[in-house]
Amino acid sequence: MSGQDEKIVLQRDCEVISVPYGERKTLKQGTEVQIMQAMGGSHTVYTHEGMFRISGHNSDAIGKEIQAPPSIPSNISDEEFESKIWEQMKTVYDPEIPINVVDLGLIYSCAIHKNDSEKYTVAVEMTLTAPGCGMADVLVEDIKERIELLPRITEVNVELVLDPPWSMEMMSEAARLEAGLI
Repeated sequence: MSGQDEKIVLQRDCEVISVPYGERKTLKQGTEVQIMQAMGGSHTVYTHEGMFRISGHNSDAIGKEIQAPPSIPSNISDEEFESKIWEQMKTVYDPEIPINVVDLGLIYSCAIHKNDSEKYTVAVEMTLTAPGCGMADVLVEDIKERIELLPRITEVNVELVLDPPWSMEMMSEAARLEAGLI
């Protein structure tokens, strides 16, 4: 869902992250923002000060609903649980490209381990579209936070790897189509 070109006035002070530099800042109540991208619960906005990302937990500052964590039945199979983890990662979008990190081909691996008390640890290896991306820490934290929303998760480790380097061929066919590459 995209709220492109929608202009809104911040209803309260709001912590944001500058795009593409990844620096934290607070925009003051009353600041006019233009929503450029609204995907995965977060919003990329433009102001007279530049472009920023507003995390989903701050959606109320722009009058949007905060998304509730997913509910999962307790009798879910390990395969279904793994599918839910991948679904969660698909809710993380590059703030500059309206494509999720899974379809962009940024997730290299996702290892899931269940312990004796039916709890899971998850290890993710991911990369970036460009090695010097200022949003690296933000994307890593977004993936970690989204997976941690699932019940029975005890630990999530997201490792940033740059080898092999990302290329457009790693994008899903749907992502290449959406980006106009095919």
